[in-house]
Amino acid sequence: MQPEDCGPSEDAQLVAQCQSGDCTAFDRLVTKYRNQVYATIYNLAHNQDEAWDLAQETFLKAWRHIAHFRGQSKFSTWLHRIATNVAIDWVRRKQTASGVEFDDTLGLTSIAAGSATAPHAAPPPQQRLEAGEIQGRIDAALDQLSPEHRMVILLREVEGASYEEIAEATGCTLGTVMSRLFYARKKLQTLLRDLYETF
Repeated sequence: MQPEDCGPSEDAQLVAQCQSGDCTAFDRLVTKYRNQVYATIYNLAHNQDEAWDLAQETFLKAWRHIAHFRGQSKFSTWLHRIATNVAIDWVRRKQTASGVEFDDTLGLTSIAAGSATAPHAAPPPQQRLEAGEIQGRIDAALDQLSPEHRMVILLREVEGASYEEIAEATGCTLGTVMSRLFYARKKLQTLLRDLYETF
């Protein structure tokens, strides 16, 4: 979750300036990381408006607690952990309030990982319908996972994070990450058994 133009040493300098009360330095961190924070939250919340609101909440929390940041992990990792916790808290509040886990009107991602970037002819209507139905099934299955299990599977399968990166981002041990991924994959295999057998 680290933009190309943002090295750790630059982050450390900006954080030090923030800890001295420099709001401009924090604005630079927000500008560099807002898209990554939004993507992390959106992958869990599935709601564009809520994801932007929660991203703002993430940065507010980061600003309030930046004095306590000691640099034991990268700033981007610390921020990612805050974003994850904000998103999970929102999901839990939504579940408690309405019993509805997620807003499924939007797909998990608009472009499949590894898809070709060259223009190509639109697939036939039947193929589009089948793809939409499969995506809907996958989204529904993901919704049946707990926020913690959903987050590790998204970090691993969508964002391509390593086990160590997931552990650092979620504040879990490596063993907990492996256990959660195992559980999440087994549950998804059970829920999507017919799709696994088809492919």
